[in-house]
Amino acid sequence: MDATAPFTSPVPAISEAERARRVGEINFTRGSLRYEGGILADDVEQLNARYIACELDSDQLTATILASA
Repeated sequence: MDATAPFTSPVPAISEAERARRVGEINFTRGSLRYEGGILADDVEQLNARYIACELDSDQLTATILASA
């Protein structure tokens, strides 16, 4: 390993606009669920955080949530 090599993250960088879009998408989902009297489980909230951080894309998020149900 070369200690002088620059660090490159395995997670692709996303723009602030994309991050804000993802936060809005998740907040809309939370609001819709709360309107119906529910809340998101902690494991789903952890997946949402990974989605917002661009560790998962939308398809991966959906597939992982469905697989855990």
